[in-house]
Amino acid sequence: MEDVAIVGVGCTGFRPITPEFSYKEIMFEAATRAYADANVNPRKDIDAFITCGEDYWDGHSIFDEFVPDQLGAVLKPLFTVSADGLIGLATAYMLIRTGQFNTVMVEAHSKASDILTFTDIVAFGLDPIFNRPLGGHPYYIAGLEMTRFLHETGTTKEQCAHVVVKNRKNALANACAAYGADLTLEDVLQSEPMFYPLNRLDTSPLADGCIVLVLASNHVAKKLTDTPVWVRGVGWNSDTSWLESREWGRAIYAELAANMAYKMAGIKNPPKEIQFAEVDDLFSYKELQHLEALKLCGRGEAGKLTEEGITQRDGQMPVNVSGGALGMGYAPEVLGLQRVLEAALQLRGQAGRRQLCDVETGLAQSWRGIPTATGAVAVLSREVK
Repeated sequence: MEDVAIVGVGCTGFRPITPEFSYKEIMFEAATRAYADANVNPRKDIDAFITCGEDYWDGHSIFDEFVPDQLGAVLKPLFTVSADGLIGLATAYMLIRTGQFNTVMVEAHSKASDILTFTDIVAFGLDPIFNRPLGGHPYYIAGLEMTRFLHETGTTKEQCAHVVVKNRKNALANACAAYGADLTLEDVLQSEPMFYPLNRLDTSPLADGCIVLVLASNHVAKKLTDTPVWVRGVGWNSDTSWLESREWGRAIYAELAANMAYKMAGIKNPPKEIQFAEVDDLFSYKELQHLEALKLCGRGEAGKLTEEGITQRDGQMPVNVSGGALGMGYAPEVLGLQRVLEAALQLRGQAGRRQLCDVETGLAQSWRGIPTATGAVAVLSREVK
């Protein structure tokens, strides 16, 4: 079973609204960029294609019937993953490891600005008997979870606000980000209350965009590029979907997914072996909760480390240098690939103004969002281990 590397990346960038483009057109643009980056012809050189999406987001039943043309995948194996893009990456990794495919493309896209009933779609994921009839915006679940997390760990709202300030400022250096801003703690803490204790600026705003990655087996990757980014380990997990029986103060799905990825990658001491991390921050407290779940710090320490500047771009453990979802925007099903894209650019030394110095190993982590308890983790490296 050969090692697997990312050999090409393509991104349209993220915007609050793209009325001039269909989801097919943004997919075509991202795919064209990825193929050019990998120096491949999709009709000749790509063995299989993966699209990550959900019919509800795209407004089409069996939406993947509309996918092959713009990706160059006509009459080629096409796999649909109804999950976040990072799980799509794990699927591509496994397909290549089987030996049946040498090159696999992964795409995830969002046209959230076309969705008129976003709240209703999210609420449709709730239990139809016990939870959905309660009504209201389903993000109240995040407010409940944040309340429990703060209570159990001693984390403060101010520390969560530091996450927002950091990520929105990081996004100013990212041309792909939609929501870069120079905010203060007061701006965050005094923004409109939304889902107590979450304020408006604690929540990632929606965005349109697409990311395409090209993965290849060891012997093909070395022929295509001088800067392969190796996928050393992947993990994914779904905790219980029952709100009544889940662990509200911890991200169990992230803990289990990380354990799987670390074991595969041979990571024994995450804080010392992982040099930077791109983690899910759909809500401000989630970045802190996920850092603890990933064992990058101890229980109850993430807020303090963030407050002390440890997770800043120039800190000892940079987190979400890309701006995260708070800065780039919440693109449903694309969040995981946003994290992988930044990790790949950093490891290739192509992150521009936000480039970190001498990084060899990074981590990308995703969560599929309310009301799920599904997440994935990938350990990426410049070198094959």
